[in-house]
Amino acid sequence: MTELEKMLAGGLYDFSDAELAEQFREGRRRVERFNRTPADDAAAYAAALGALIPGIPASAKVVQPFYCDLGWRIELGEEVFVNMGCTFLDCGGVRIGARTKLGPNCQLYTPQHPVDYLDRRRPVETSFRITIGEDCWLGGGVVVCPGVTIGDRSVVAAGSVVVRDIPADSLAAGNPATVKRRLR
Repeated sequence: MTELEKMLAGGLYDFSDAELAEQFREGRRRVERFNRTPADDAAAYAAALGALIPGIPASAKVVQPFYCDLGWRIELGEEVFVNMGCTFLDCGGVRIGARTKLGPNCQLYTPQHPVDYLDRRRPVETSFRITIGEDCWLGGGVVVCPGVTIGDRSVVAAGSVVVRDIPADSLAAGNPATVKRRLR
């Protein structure tokens, strides 16, 4: 099994592997190209964003600057809005449902580094998918940790750090984020 296959399967993988390193370099090139694209040139913006995030709906909007590792591991639904300064470390995959909005500087982290210091001496990690449902709102500066699912129609307050799943129809806040109340 290649290191890329291990990454896609959710296993421990060597992120310094030549094939993966080239994937990351290509991701950085596409990020740089997108971030250099004039925001008022709609055709160039759509082309650069489509090259970075294949299959992105025309109704989705990502405000520059935007940062990610790969781009092709990101799935955005219709009318998703990602504000400026957001960072998606997307090795494990990021899925965001329709009409969800992310405030500025949100950070979605799918990689999980080993806890044991001896293991951390090697260039290995695992990655876990982040899933954010439909019609959600994440305030500015929210951090979402590896493997988290945020249910449909939920709101996460600005500055929160989400380390556990948030059920649908919830208002969550804090570090770590906890459900403060149900919305329905």
